Amino acid sequence: MPPMTARPTSIDQEELLARLHLDLIDGYDEELEMEFEDSREEPGTLEERRASRHHYFRELFRLQGELVKLQDWVATTGQKAVILFEGRDAAGKGGVIKRVVQRLNPRVCRTVALPAPSDREKTQWYFQRYVAHLPAAGEIVLFDRSWYNRAGVERVMGFCSDTEYEEFFRTVPEFERMLVRSGIRLIKYWFSISDEEQQLRFLARIHDPLKQWKLSPMDMESRRRWEDYTRAKEVMFERTHIPEAPWWVVQAVDKKKARLNCIDHLLSQFPYEEVQRPPVHLPERQHSDGYQRNPLSVEMFVPEVY
Repeated sequence: MPPMTARPTSIDQEELLARLHLDLIDGYDEELEMEFEDSREEPGTLEERRASRHHYFRELFRLQGELVKLQDWVATTGQKAVILFEGRDAAGKGGVIKRVVQRLNPRVCRTVALPAPSDREKTQWYFQRYVAHLPAAGEIVLFDRSWYNRAGVERVMGFCSDTEYEEFFRTVPEFERMLVRSGIRLIKYWFSISDEEQQLRFLARIHDPLKQWKLSPMDMESRRRWEDYTRAKEVMFERTHIPEAPWWVVQAVDKKKARLNCIDHLLSQFPYEEVQRPPVHLPERQHSDGYQRNPLSVEMFVPEVY
């Protein structure tokens, strides 16, 4: 392989702008890929569907721009935020979380999705494994399911005793008040879908090889126990909807509207302002006379199949 030249070929202004535009489009393509992954035929004419999709993407990118401003404000002012995402299986929690974090710095905004507790964790204070993931100053933590597993799946599936269940409800309001008093902004979302919509989404997963990994025996059982989950949710709302950390219900039958409405509401919960930053100037790269990159073995390169 011939050595690289020491000095790169100059790029004129027009070509540079074209490349930057293509790079911007590539970033938007990421959202398009996710949209194709979970979309199904929408009602209306082709023109109506195009208009609806255009409106969705325009608003989503606008809201994601605001999320970047929120992120900068949180990091600069040392805020701490915890957002809980709860709801039935296939309610769309993961899709909203993807859109929230898509443009953000993972060092500032991170997602926590804990597996079932280990044998050791089962012997700990119930909230202990969640406390380890709470934010420090300048951080946002999104919980994809949270300590409310005890009020939902654990209660319905019999994974906790009546005593543990009652102790949870006695403890969780004070636990959340402690978090708020410590300076953490706690926001709790419940994604609400209809019986018919959950059935449709489960069927879509069953018949799509790329989504079958999302299904588990627990999901199938939760489908059968729809009414049990409804009763558990109603008790949870009644006993944990507190002024310091109220529940917010997101109508999630329409995935796109749920994403936009949730992000818009999330932004409204913070008095954030755009952080003014000094302009960034890209420095000229230093060039050394006689510098040449060392050639690499052809065997080291990934085959260019595409």
